[in-house]
Amino acid sequence: MTATLIKNARLIDPEADTVTEGGVLIGDGRITAVLSLSEAEDAISRVPQENMIDAGGACLAPGIVDLGVKVCEPGERHKESFKTAGQAAAAGGVTTMVTRPDTDPAIDNPEVLEFIRRRANEVTPVNVRPMAALTKGRQGREMSEIGFLLDAGAVAFTDGDNVVTDTKVLSRAMTYARSLGALVIGHPQDPGLSKGAAATSGKFASLRGLPGVSPMAERMGLDRDIAIVEMTGAKYHADQITTARALPALERAKANGFDVTAGTSMHHMTLNELDVSDYRTFFKVKPPLRAEEDRQAVIDAIRSGLIDTISSMHTPQDEESKRLPFEEAASGAVGLETMLPVLLRLYHSGDLELPTLFRALSLNPAKRLGLDCGRLEKNAPADLILFDPDKPLILDRFKLKSKSKNTPFDGARLQGRILRTLVSGETVYKL
Repeated sequence: MTATLIKNARLIDPEADTVTEGGVLIGDGRITAVLSLSEAEDAISRVPQENMIDAGGACLAPGIVDLGVKVCEPGERHKESFKTAGQAAAAGGVTTMVTRPDTDPAIDNPEVLEFIRRRANEVTPVNVRPMAALTKGRQGREMSEIGFLLDAGAVAFTDGDNVVTDTKVLSRAMTYARSLGALVIGHPQDPGLSKGAAATSGKFASLRGLPGVSPMAERMGLDRDIAIVEMTGAKYHADQITTARALPALERAKANGFDVTAGTSMHHMTLNELDVSDYRTFFKVKPPLRAEEDRQAVIDAIRSGLIDTISSMHTPQDEESKRLPFEEAASGAVGLETMLPVLLRLYHSGDLELPTLFRALSLNPAKRLGLDCGRLEKNAPADLILFDPDKPLILDRFKLKSKSKNTPFDGARLQGRILRTLVSGETVYKL
């Protein structure tokens, strides 16, 4: 197979923590060489012109591995299908979608998982790695068929925001998961305290008359999960850490050598509780947006590596479920297509360097799931994105490729555009 050369690129290497000028040689769906500027110039004579991509000084980075995408098949295709989610992912530089099992019905048996995998392979231009439910029906009463689901291709197990309240059921499931080497993903919230909450408790929620939840609910949920990790020895990932109060518990767990990692969402890194001041329901997410001090603490934790991953937590909702009073409206926002330009705000503000950003977006989620993507190195899959971090964009939600348009960034002025997305060396999106 003839090689493809990407030249004149700024190479973002999250593993080496470097930004260098050079190029990448691709063959048979994989990176065959990462080249310096002079090596890329030498390779030009060996590659046909039609197989050459001139990056023109744009950034070349590993494709994003988005851990926690909701695709509403089966059950709610009117909100999002695999076809539209795949198109949105390709346009957003997401080369691997790790899908959540909170569908209708839940992905809690091998038959449903096989349907998901077959459907995704038919219509999706990017890689899809499904998660499965930890308990049957995500009801927290009986663990799912973890072994069979693992054999069928599940990469992790989670009940999402349906927190398992029965600690005996959770401990049994995590013990069994440990025996199989399976990853359990938890949603750190105390379900009693967080029930019915629409905002983070405090002066702002009180002034707006919104039911609030204390940031301690996240800390309490994480403390409980870590205690069960200590008891069972399971591999555990917290899906969203969004408050400063939870960070000391996470730090202690890692210092004690537990197999614990954590993520956060793009929304909790770029928005705060004041953004819901006019009751715009597109800003209603779960957990609710936090105080500015929490947002800054989460950014610091990403920079230091205490929080490992960033995800879009892509949650499509139709107009009807959002056109309600704030307290009654559905939670969630789409993010597949908007994640990188939104997070580049943190690069332009000097809060995060590009290698640090892609460590959390690509390298760490791939490593946690045992995938060989997310790297810019020889023999890694050629799942790559070319982007211009300075290209301006005014976001128009009606131009998004997702079926649902519930983004809080409608009309936002952003900097950063995806120019090209490649999966296994093939272009699946081009601006």
